[in-house]
Amino acid sequence: MNILTKTKNRFWFLLALMVLTHITYSQKITSYKINDLLNRVINSSDTVYVVNFWATWCKPCVAELPDFNRLDSVYKLKKIKVLLVSLDFKEDISSKLIPFIKKHNYHAEIIVLDESNGNNFINKISEKWSGAIPATLITQRNKNVEEFYEKKLSYDFLVERLQSK
Repeated sequence: MNILTKTKNRFWFLLALMVLTHITYSQKITSYKINDLLNRVINSSDTVYVVNFWATWCKPCVAELPDFNRLDSVYKLKKIKVLLVSLDFKEDISSKLIPFIKKHNYHAEIIVLDESNGNNFINKISEKWSGAIPATLITQRNKNVEEFYEKKLSYDFLVERLQSK
């Protein structure tokens, strides 16, 4: 292989690596107040929302995230929307949450809940919620469907629940 061919190959490899790196790390994280989140879920009548509440410091939460990410991939073209709502502390967003998301390459939509007092939002999500995480709300407003789980969920369980909708 001559030097020109090696240089071209190296160029294309580096270009592809830069593009993939940009794509991998371009996950957008948005911040919502609880009422904004609820309005989004409530105002979409034909979509099933799977809203998972988690944090980087919660081991069971972190363990179930790949299942939610997989669910998002499999059901992306259907009217099912996975929202991963982080309850990480504001001071940890730059130092812990963003690096965590980049490291694991999650593509499901990530939201940071911008609320400082859990008492202001826990009961708005579900009367059944004690505040413990992981917690998941599955809802479809036009069918009056609402399920709430305060435990770690598996991919198979999530699929079973969605297929019953």
